[in-house]
Amino acid sequence: MEALKLSQTWPKPGILLPIVIIGAGGIVSDAHLPAYQRMGFPVAGIFDLDEKKAQAVAARFGLPKAFESLEEAASQKDVIFDVAVPAAQIMQVLPALPDGSAVLIQKPMGRDLAEAKSILALCRKKGLKAAVNFQLRFAPNMMVVADLLKSGRLGSITDLELRVVIDQPWQLWDFLRGIPRLEFLYHSIHYLDLIRSFLGEPLGVYARGVGHPQMPEYADTRSSIILDYGNQLRCSLVMNHTHRQGAKYKASQMMLEGTQGAVVVSMGVNLAFPKGEADFLDLALENNPWERIPLRGSWFNEAFEGPMSNLQRFVSGEDPQLVSPVEDAIKTMALVEACYLSSAQGGTPIPGSGD
Repeated sequence: MEALKLSQTWPKPGILLPIVIIGAGGIVSDAHLPAYQRMGFPVAGIFDLDEKKAQAVAARFGLPKAFESLEEAASQKDVIFDVAVPAAQIMQVLPALPDGSAVLIQKPMGRDLAEAKSILALCRKKGLKAAVNFQLRFAPNMMVVADLLKSGRLGSITDLELRVVIDQPWQLWDFLRGIPRLEFLYHSIHYLDLIRSFLGEPLGVYARGVGHPQMPEYADTRSSIILDYGNQLRCSLVMNHTHRQGAKYKASQMMLEGTQGAVVVSMGVNLAFPKGEADFLDLALENNPWERIPLRGSWFNEAFEGPMSNLQRFVSGEDPQLVSPVEDAIKTMALVEACYLSSAQGGTPIPGSGD
């Protein structure tokens, strides 16, 4: 497999700007900051509406400062802003940033397509160099898949199936309780964005999201999605976040098949969030047996190196483009919106069979 030159790492920036983090939630502590420290990315400080939380994170990671206000954080010069806040707060943060700033925005890009359009318009108005943190694209195993697709080694793609059967700890994120949109918007969005990057834009979507009778405080916690890529490629996603019968039948993987080969990848973080299990990638080309490809890491948290590396390199001119700019992320938000529209419309009525 060495001849394939399968990339698992985004190039490290040669020029580094300090990072100002806005938001001190679990994703910052579990993924952003560990990745940044491992890469040697300088962090100038952190701000959160909960001042004690920001101070605790700053102390834990040895950050130089916990800013006392958003205005103080936004006043920092020659920095990159890492906006890691819930979707409802993005439009409260972006207006405070200086025009022309570089900013990495936590997904999702707003609570719905209408808000995503407002975010896009604001980024354009302020001239922001803005990317959305769709970090699954940068997971080591997913970068290998991207290389395989780019090289054509799998042939024409005929099938993509993604299956997640887990007991998702939704309670870790207080802001998810009671919101009208959950699974498509905050979880499946990762896979919808990834599939777009692999296969391009689908023609349409068939989707159904449902809640769970034992979790009335949460909206859609399970879903089934079919992406329409014409009559030669089948693409389906199955999400069950309420599987509570132990580890035996848990699942978190994607299989992608082509006319010349197939690949199976896992997303181990889902199996025991946030520590998770190691990702894997199994590859079978042409008539060769399955082979497990060694990986340098997993979605959590090596994938979080990529979006910031890409943004840093874009700002310095080392990368010609952003991988997930807001102009591309709006298409993922449109696909999420289509999932909710499809789910609300319901299935095709079954015609009467007569007497």
